[in-house]
Amino acid sequence: MNNSSLIIYKQQILYEILSELDKELRFKIIKINSEKVLEQQIKKLDNYIIIAKKNIFNISHQFVIDKYPIKVSKLVEKINVELMKKNFEEQSKIIISNYTIDLNARELHFNNIKLKLTEKEINTIIYLSKSKNSVSIEDLEKNVWKYQSDIETHTVETHIYRLRKKILKIFNDENFIVSKKNGYQIN
Repeated sequence: MNNSSLIIYKQQILYEILSELDKELRFKIIKINSEKVLEQQIKKLDNYIIIAKKNIFNISHQFVIDKYPIKVSKLVEKINVELMKKNFEEQSKIIISNYTIDLNARELHFNNIKLKLTEKEINTIIYLSKSKNSVSIEDLEKNVWKYQSDIETHTVETHIYRLRKKILKIFNDENFIVSKKNGYQIN
């Protein structure tokens, strides 16, 4: 068994059926009948899917089953797919400062505002965010652009200038990427 949990919300019969298969399943099964208890429980869990008869407002990671009968093998397959999708989505999100980068969508998010980014822009932001100090242009050329250090180019400066301009226009943030004496840094 791994650390995945399956929360059965207000479905006693489904809980009983899955409980009989507990040793064959790869997730912990939890029965909950109260929305208050559900909210408390999901705060304690990292990797979960909720099975409910209808969508529960303001709660994520739900799998609605509103049509029965359903084959147990199909149900287990769907649960596994939902858990894999959830894990994939979570692995594709990187939090940098007050922003979230969605690697799958190639977007930068802040306060429900989205900015489409190129792959190179995402790679630049991620690379800058991993350094506590400013990153030199030569370092960015070598590690993000894969240029040799003896080539004369202003590619990095141009890209960062355009990226900072996009971020300023969409998020009104002129201090996300700052110029330092020795290069650039995420603020």
